[in-house]
Amino acid sequence: MPRETAEAGAGMKGITFPAWHGKHYVTMAELLVRLGSFGLDLTWRVEFDEIVDPRCVEIERRSAEAGMDTLTLLSLTTPFLQLIDADARGSADDKVMVVLTEVDSSLWDVRAVDERALSELRRHYPDAMDL
Repeated sequence: MPRETAEAGAGMKGITFPAWHGKHYVTMAELLVRLGSFGLDLTWRVEFDEIVDPRCVEIERRSAEAGMDTLTLLSLTTPFLQLIDADARGSADDKVMVVLTEVDSSLWDVRAVDERALSELRRHYPDAMDL
């Protein structure tokens, strides 16, 4: 089950869309790239309900410390890393700016303080619905 986030009610809007588009799985790395400049300067902390790959251990280790920058998270989630249940919170100045929640390897819920980030994701994932 995805974690309920306090951030969800803190001025964030959100969308949800299927993680699978035909045979293509939308990875966390793909979402990080789609966030573009909005996500570039964030510090990320990621939590997993299930460790599905050795890279998850390193991601959790870095998250438990000071978090990691976007390029580090991107390097740890590529190539292809399919998650089952995960929350990634991107922060700037100790304020959560975006939350990526991967639900049961089948859905992505994305919440962000900046509507432009969500609009960009809607453009790439036209089946996205508002949360």
